[in-house]
Amino acid sequence: MTELPVPNTASPDTIRAMPIDMFFDFLGVRLNGDRAAGKTIEISMELTDMNEKYVVSVENSAIHYSKDKSAPSADVTIVTTREALNDVMLGTSTMEKQVVEGKAKLTGDPKKLSDFVGLLDNFQFWFNIVTA
Repeated sequence: MTELPVPNTASPDTIRAMPIDMFFDFLGVRLNGDRAAGKTIEISMELTDMNEKYVVSVENSAIHYSKDKSAPSADVTIVTTREALNDVMLGTSTMEKQVVEGKAKLTGDPKKLSDFVGLLDNFQFWFNIVTA
């Protein structure tokens, strides 16, 4: 079998160029439904450089998000920039490091954010569609 090069569909340039709605949809694709079963997480997020607010939640093994919303009773609230969020989701930084550097403010239960990230899969581009 010939090894084919693997395209990096989640390259830093691709992630940074995604509209934020598409970014949240991309996270939804990465959500491991089995691990998310029975879990509920609500994150209130403010992206200061975009002047936008979102509520992102995991419920019924799916990610849901709403624009122009805030959730005072959210498990965790994040105030940051899109660039800092990109760095965390790309794995080039951590949310803890962003907080220490003053690039993000986190209130509520930081374990819920860790739980959320732990529900996301990284998967191989090439996979067997049919196996005999």
